[in-house]
Amino acid sequence: MKRTLISLFCAGMLLATSACSNEKTASTNTPTDSEEAGGNAGDNYMNAATGGTDSATATMPSDTMAGGSAAAAGTAPSGMNANSANPNGPTAPHKDDPEFMKSAAHSDQNEIQLSRLVLEKGVTGMAKDHANMMITDHTKSTADLKAIAQKKNVTLPTDMDPEHKALAAQMRQLSGPQLEQRFMQQMVTDHQKTLNTMQAHKAMTKDTELQGFITKTTPVIQKHLDMSKQHANMKM
Repeated sequence: MKRTLISLFCAGMLLATSACSNEKTASTNTPTDSEEAGGNAGDNYMNAATGGTDSATATMPSDTMAGGSAAAAGTAPSGMNANSANPNGPTAPHKDDPEFMKSAAHSDQNEIQLSRLVLEKGVTGMAKDHANMMITDHTKSTADLKAIAQKKNVTLPTDMDPEHKALAAQMRQLSGPQLEQRFMQQMVTDHQKTLNTMQAHKAMTKDTELQGFITKTTPVIQKHLDMSKQHANMKM
């Protein structure tokens, strides 16, 4: 009987020891909810700080870099017309020779008729001298161009373009120094555009006569432009 009790006691002790061992192993190998959450939060923090996640690297930089590089480069909007937005910028050549000749004829008439207008309104000094020079030189240019146009059956305009007709109406409302200053400023704008157009078309056209006309006329336009800038910066 005594031996039986000792045997039962030993068996109970073995069972208790085995249960404690199993419980300890389970608690060691299985993470708690708080430990798992803390581990994930730590991983997410490191990824965010170092840019380790794919989503952070793929989305954020692409948007910010695109905007940043455009701002840094100062890229102009596409389709910007340099001739209207910036009269000193490059000007594209006309699509063909007849269009160029008609444009050049309009340009001559713009300068001739605006010059006549300011002379009629009594401008004096440098503005008067400049207007007389415009009439003389652009009348000669018109004659040279007309000879080429006739050979090619191109009819040249004999009046200002619509833009300069509207400008002339505004200038008729001015007088004295205000008119003289406005006239000289317009001469700067017009001759810069004409110079740009001639240089662009010379590089495009295959017509030797037009190339000769542009070569002959360009120095005159450059002279007009230089004098216009000089006079525009002086008191009339």
